[in-house]
Amino acid sequence: MSTFHNSIAQYYHQRTKYDPETIASKGKTLDPSQQPYPFKEYKIGQVFDLKAVLSDGDSGSRAARQWRRLSRFLLCSYGITAKMATLFGPPVYLRAAPSAGGLYPAELYLISRGTEILPPGLYNYQGQTHSLVRFWEKEVSLELQGACFNHPAIAQIPLTLIVSAIFYRSAWRYEDRAYRRIFLDTGHLLGNLELAGAINGYRPHLIGGFNDEAIDNLLYFDAEREGAIAVLPLADVEAGEPTSRLSRTVLPSTIERDYPELSDGELLGYLHRATKIKTLQSTAEPLQEASLEDKYNFPFCLKVPMATPPIDFGERLKGLEQTILRRRSTRTYSGGSLNLAELKAILGFTYQPQDYSARGLDAAPDYFDLGLLQTFIVVLNVEDLDVGCYYFAPQAQELRQIRFKNFQQEVHYLCLGQELGRDAGVVVFHTADLQRAIAKYGDRAYRYLHMDAGHLGQRLNLIAIHLGLGVSGIGGFFDDRANEVLGIPADEAIVYITTLGRPRNEE
Repeated sequence: MSTFHNSIAQYYHQRTKYDPETIASKGKTLDPSQQPYPFKEYKIGQVFDLKAVLSDGDSGSRAARQWRRLSRFLLCSYGITAKMATLFGPPVYLRAAPSAGGLYPAELYLISRGTEILPPGLYNYQGQTHSLVRFWEKEVSLELQGACFNHPAIAQIPLTLIVSAIFYRSAWRYEDRAYRRIFLDTGHLLGNLELAGAINGYRPHLIGGFNDEAIDNLLYFDAEREGAIAVLPLADVEAGEPTSRLSRTVLPSTIERDYPELSDGELLGYLHRATKIKTLQSTAEPLQEASLEDKYNFPFCLKVPMATPPIDFGERLKGLEQTILRRRSTRTYSGGSLNLAELKAILGFTYQPQDYSARGLDAAPDYFDLGLLQTFIVVLNVEDLDVGCYYFAPQAQELRQIRFKNFQQEVHYLCLGQELGRDAGVVVFHTADLQRAIAKYGDRAYRYLHMDAGHLGQRLNLIAIHLGLGVSGIGGFFDDRANEVLGIPADEAIVYITTLGRPRNEE
């Protein structure tokens, strides 16, 4: 196990790894009475009910159409899509974006400079009632622009989304490791925002580099409990607002190497504070556009072409919208095989967005830096494809086999004994060279990596569900055992695991 740490992000990653020797001692008994409420409440403010405009159709005034589009966009991004009764206590509400443990740490805010339907002010999206509450009535566009270091999208687009995280919602269950899950969950939400935007005529412009304290103050956050983690000016395509990328999505933070020995329970808060940006920083590695070159090329390995035609989601992407609203994480797989055509379709939708531009989707959706993430695929049960470990090369659109073994037993174990790892047909691993990422973006790279992995993970989720398959993300795993299975260096971080398989039909 590596003990080399250049920065607080590397230190955090090492300290929050799960290991068979120590995981039992780190577990705690959860107190259900302390489980946080997954919805933020505002006692005062002007309420805009979005339920009434969900089914207005395309008729009516321009304003009515604007309301319907915004309502459908928010519902498909982070709205309530199911309500489950429980034996004891309140019901469980499930949302359009998946969340580890159903804890939903994210909150959505809108900042309006003044649009045809939304007067200037600050709004919170109330998922439980599908409404917006305007809790501040003054325009704050100049403050927002300054907090985003004069990003041109803020100046040109009158409506901006802010994604925040309420840390305790996840930390209640996952303790310090919750920081990883919070950003994976946010990545899921970013995936929904991208796709729901395309369905409803919006184009989110992703901004990851901003003055954290200024945004938090602007929205009146208690910074110990909640923090802004993504800013997205929301271009209205129908109004002719800009849809092409206006500036880079990322800025670096500092690299903190002088940090104290931290106790359990202190890591999450310390890392979040250390990854904040106050002023524009320079890094050891110049900031460049993300390189999407395939990292690994093995001259003598089996190479399997994966190019495939895009899927048709129907008129106005109705099939995709329905998939978003019925998506659920799969709990059990049957152990049955996938077929190669299904795997090709899954990887094509996830990694080749340019193929879907004619279908009405964004050909180049915003990520932070996909060039920092690598994809490995462990094949357990796919027809016409040998078992083993493959590197997926998205530019060449091919699988490159690097290990020749059935890893079912090892994957089952490293997924903490979850049957999802044993019975899946395919297990997808997203990894990153953490040291390289931090050299480029400072410790804040840790946020970017997990949000990008979650964004890819949400595309995997949705296309699998659309094809009638099962899918479930796994954020809890034995980190170093995963490196051993993939055959990659111990210092390369495993960021996320997604399992894909045949769902078990339950009576």
